[in-house]
Amino acid sequence: MYRHLLVPVDATDLSVSVIGSAVALAHPIGARVTFLHALPDHARSLRGDAELLRVSSLDDFSYEISGKARELLSKAEAAARAFGVPCASLTVVSDKPAAAIVSAAREHGCDLIVMASHGRRNKLGMALASETMKVLMSAGLPVLVTATGDPGQPVHAIGIIRDEHRSLAAVMHAWLHALDIARTEGVAPDMRLMRAMLRYLHNFPLAVHHPKEEQHLFARLRERTPTVDAELDELHRQHVRDLELVDELKLRVDAIEAATPGDATAEALRELDASVKAYASFLWDHMGREETVILPAAQRHLTAQDWAVIDAAFMQNRDPNFDGETEREYRHLFSRIVNAANDWH
Repeated sequence: MYRHLLVPVDATDLSVSVIGSAVALAHPIGARVTFLHALPDHARSLRGDAELLRVSSLDDFSYEISGKARELLSKAEAAARAFGVPCASLTVVSDKPAAAIVSAAREHGCDLIVMASHGRRNKLGMALASETMKVLMSAGLPVLVTATGDPGQPVHAIGIIRDEHRSLAAVMHAWLHALDIARTEGVAPDMRLMRAMLRYLHNFPLAVHHPKEEQHLFARLRERTPTVDAELDELHRQHVRDLELVDELKLRVDAIEAATPGDATAEALRELDASVKAYASFLWDHMGREETVILPAAQRHLTAQDWAVIDAAFMQNRDPNFDGETEREYRHLFSRIVNAANDWH
C-alpha cells in the first residue's frame, strides 16, 4: 500500500482537480502527501520576460519568483488539512520539470507520483503532456495520471469554488499559526498582518465569493430541486453570520492595538485567539456543507446552461476589483499572508 505521495502542482485548472484526487486517495489509506512546485530558472534567462518584469515591477517579479509558488502550495496544503492528511511542500528551481519531479520523489522516499496529463490542443498543453510522459518513462516508481484534457464546465466551475475555499482555508491556517506563535513565545503578533487578513476576509469571501454563490449557484439549485432547500437556508444564515463574525474579529484586533502593555494586551490577545479559532471552526463547517452536500446536489440537478452561467460568473473572480484594488494588488495581499505563514514554519 502506498505511504507517501508526491503531487506536482501548477497554476492550471487541472491541478486543482489533481490535488483533490490525491488527497482523496491518501486519506483512506493513511498516506502522507508532499506537494511540489517547480519554478523556472529565471537567473538563466536574463534577456527574457523575467528580467523585463524585474526592471518594470519589482513587486510583480517577487510574486512570480516566490509568492506564486507559496500561494499554490498553501492552497494545496489547505486541501490536505481539511481531510487530516499529513502534508509537506517543496519548491525547486528547474527548467526541466520532469527531472525535478523524479528527483524529488526519490530524494524524499515517495512511493507514488500523482499528476495530470494536460491534453489540450495547444503548445502549452502539449508541453505539459510531454513532461508527464517523461516522468512515466524515467520515474522508476508508480505514477498515477489522474486527469487529461480540458475539464467541462461543471468540473471547471466546481474547481474554482473549491480553489477559493482553499485560499480562505490557507489564510485562516496562517492566522491560527501566527497567533499560536505569539502565544507560545510571548511576543506581540504582527498587527499589520492581522489587518491584512481582515482586509482579505472582507474583500474576497464576504464581498465576492458568498454573493456569487447566492446569486448563481444557490438560486439555480433552488429552481431545479427542493431537496436541499433546508441546507441552502442554513448556508444563507451562515453567510449573514459570517459578516457578523468578521466584524467581531475586527473589534478584537482593535482591542489589541488599544490595550495598554501588560495584562490588558495579554487578555486582548487571548480573546482574539479564541475568536479566530471559533471563526475557523465556523468556516470548516460552512465549507464542508457546501462541498459534501451542495456541490454534489448541483452536479445531479443543474443543466448545462446553468453551469455555463455559473462558470462564467466565477471565472470573473479570477480578475476581481475590490473597492478599487486591482487583481495584481489582491494577489500580492494573499501572497504576503501565505508567505508570512511560510516564514513562521
